Amino acid sequence: MISDKAHIDPSAKLGENVTIHPFAYIDKDVEIGDNTVVMPFASIIRGSRIGKNCKIYQGAIVGADPQDFRWKGGFTYCYVGDNVVIRENVIINRGIASEGGTLIGTGSFLMANSHVGHDSHLKGRDVIGNNVSIAGDVEIGECSILSSSVVIHENSRVGDWVLIKGGCRITGNVPPFCIMAHNPTAYFGVNATILRMQGVSEERIDDIAKCYRHIYQTGTSVFNALKRIEADVDPSTERDNIISFIRDNKLRIVAIPKDLEN
Repeated sequence: MISDKAHIDPSAKLGENVTIHPFAYIDKDVEIGDNTVVMPFASIIRGSRIGKNCKIYQGAIVGADPQDFRWKGGFTYCYVGDNVVIRENVIINRGIASEGGTLIGTGSFLMANSHVGHDSHLKGRDVIGNNVSIAGDVEIGECSILSSSVVIHENSRVGDWVLIKGGCRITGNVPPFCIMAHNPTAYFGVNATILRMQGVSEERIDDIAKCYRHIYQTGTSVFNALKRIEADVDPSTERDNIISFIRDNKLRIVAIPKDLEN
């Protein structure tokens, strides 16, 4: 169903079985995949590419102009994967450059009033809680959960399978598989419940916990903690993910005192 009360630019490309409700706004150069539903008063702005089987609720704005003074009005992009749910009043900004752009990965769920800034990437199957604010140039790994009112500052990176508890303010890099809580942010353990639900073995979960004991609970530097992990923890996908994440981010992770970063 495509309502005659919706505004749909002639250049927009709509897939099969797309539903556009009354008073929705579909801008020029927009692409919407098969079986996607756009609810009343939702807006899909130019440069947006929406996947299949998505649902975009009332008042959401996908592909809004970037909120960054570096953007000078050029044509930029916002990509939304398949099976994404975007709830009421969510705002997702496009990128600021003509290449790349903002990315919402397949299977993600963005709850009401959340905001994703320019050029941020949600890798997929992420849950973004009510009133979460994600600044520009942020990366969120796969299957991570940001609880209500979390704030992620610019250029931060969150690893895979992370849980950040409500109200946290993240300025920096959160390594994979862990839970972060409180203000200032503190390490709160391993995201074991979600890992078990996804079939990760108890042995692997124990190894993840051992890695983080070395990093957060021994009082040694991050550099030394990684050396200890390599000597003490058997190689695995999870162990290697933790090590590579921390090294890729130059040993700088949240909840570590400055004097222990190196």
